[in-house]
Parts: sequence; C-alpha cells; structure tokens
Amino acid sequence: MALKTIKPKKIKRLLIRSTNWVGDAIMTTPAIRAIRKGFPNAQISILVKPWVAPVFEHSPHIDNLVIYDGEGRHKGNFGKLRLARDLRRYGFDAAILLQNAFEAALIAFLSGIPVRIGYNTDARQMLLTHAISCTNEIKKKHQTKYYLNILSGIGMDAGNRDLYLQLSQEDRLRAGKILMEQGISGDFKWVGINPSATFGPAKQWPIDRYARLADLISEHTNARVIVFGGPQDGRLGKDISRKMRHRPIDLTGRTTLGEAMALIERCGLFITNDSGLMHVAAALDVPLIAIFGSTNSTTTGPLSSNSRVVQVPMECSPCLKPECPRGHLNCMDQISVDMIFDVVKEIL
Repeated sequence: MALKTIKPKKIKRLLIRSTNWVGDAIMTTPAIRAIRKGFPNAQISILVKPWVAPVFEHSPHIDNLVIYDGEGRHKGNFGKLRLARDLRRYGFDAAILLQNAFEAALIAFLSGIPVRIGYNTDARQMLLTHAISCTNEIKKKHQTKYYLNILSGIGMDAGNRDLYLQLSQEDRLRAGKILMEQGISGDFKWVGINPSATFGPAKQWPIDRYARLADLISEHTNARVIVFGGPQDGRLGKDISRKMRHRPIDLTGRTTLGEAMALIERCGLFITNDSGLMHVAAALDVPLIAIFGSTNSTTTGPLSSNSRVVQVPMECSPCLKPECPRGHLNCMDQISVDMIFDVVKEIL
C-alpha cells in the first residue's frame, strides 16, 4: 500500500526521536541534516537521552533538545505517560523516529502527533502513519544509509552520507585547559587510545595489548599517549596504566562527552574498539585505527577516508555476540600488537 503524501512545507513543528547510543546518534547525523533541508519551514526538536545530548547540542540542524529523563521524571511506565504528556504541549505536527523500538512509536502515538514516520519494525506498524518497510537488504548496508532510507521511503531527498559533528568553543577551551594541567603544550603530538566498548567484552581488544602498544608508541615516536573512557571505565584506565612502562595520561571518567570530543579533535591519531568515540573521531576526520572483532565493520564501521579498520576474518564473524564462546581463540585475540603498530607507523 502506498504511503500517504507528506507535505513538508506544512509541517511547522517536527520531532525527531534520536537513537540511544553515541555512536548510533552520530551515524544519524546525515539523516538529520537531510531532515533539516527537507522541512525548511519547521522548528525541529530532537528527543534524546541525556548522555546523547552533546552530539546534537550545537548542531545547526536542530532547534531544540528535549531530554528523555529515563532515570528521573520519565522513569517507568508512568514516566512514559508523563513524557507523552510533556510532548503534547509542543504541538508537534510530525515525528520521524530514527530509533526503532516499539516504545518510540508508542510514545509518539500517545503524544497525539498526527504524522508518525519510521520503520515497520518491532510490531509497531499500526502505531505509525507512514511505516517504512525495513528490508533485509537495507539491514546489510552501513547504518548511515539505513537511517537515510527512512527519508527515501517518504519520497524525500536523502542527501549524502557525510557525518556531522559540531563542537562548542567552551568544550574546546576546557580541552585545552585539561591538556595544560597534564603538562601537554601545543608543541606535543598525542595519540588517543580508547580501550572501552559497550555491549560486552567481545568488542574489546585485550588491555594488555593496548598497554604494550601504548609503550611502543611512547618509545618509538615523539607522541604522548592519552587514555580515553567514560565514567564506568576508571578501573580500565588504571589497569592499563599499571601495565605500562611509560605512564600515559589517564583521562578515563574525568571528562564530559563534550570535553572528550574536543580532546579527540586534537589527537594526531586515535586508536579504538568499535565504540561511540570511534564514530566521534570519524566525524571529526581524525586519523583513526578501528579494531573490530565481533561486530560488523560493513554496517557500523567508521565512515571516514582517514580511518583504517583492522580485523581478522573468521568463519564465525561477525557474530554480534557480547561474549565470545570460543574463549582465547576469539577474533580479537588474533589481532597482534605488531599488526596495529605497523599501521601506527604508517600513519604517524
């Protein structure tokens, strides 16, 4: 059945439902830019979880951030009803759901938004006015194309796949101050490493290898090593520091996401697992080495000409499992320190 025609110029207030993870959010930025172009008369708001907000906080394609406070005001089933009531007050004419969960469609429905656009996943077709078919073919493509396909599905120009990330001058100034406090001047080169990744250990290259790699970088280049990580990664940063002969600058759990993005922007090289910060580096066009194991670099790899993906193909990969059932024979274990350091030398 053909979808009802959208008349973009008649949409005055538009809500975008963001994805819930930093990396996914960055991969939606081409779609959000296309939405801005496709709805020229609309005031565009985006519904985000608090930890994702910095990705869009300074975007010229977004007019307003609406925070989905799942740990406070919007917690639990009653909280979702409260969120729907909060959204009603905005008087949105349409919603584009980049997040695929049933909950996203239900909240948009309960909010009384008359036009609701998204994929027909998670048995939510009846909650949408414009349900886009999610085919097996589109699932095999890079996620930037996956999100842009929602716009193609309603007959709009999807535009290009270039990632977009706008940083604030305040975060850049704070990043400079953090470096000065650590004794790093503008004359130093530094290499960032990000040993963390959500969704389980199968995505994480062993920390002892990160430690040996960081030592090689310290010994054979004139670069300092900075360890990145979120609030939950403090122990990980300490463990890597203890394993190293040359003490790195450990910033795990000591920066906001905005500050971390501004610090990554200034790296001469960023080495990381498949993670949100990987996509930050790709969006900022920072020289990047991405270490892939259980996940699919075709669909979620860094979208940047300045990036290199290192992985060892195995018959079971990409398995997309959080933990590898093969133990020490897993695909991450096949990636040696020398393999990564050879790429480091090529880039630096």
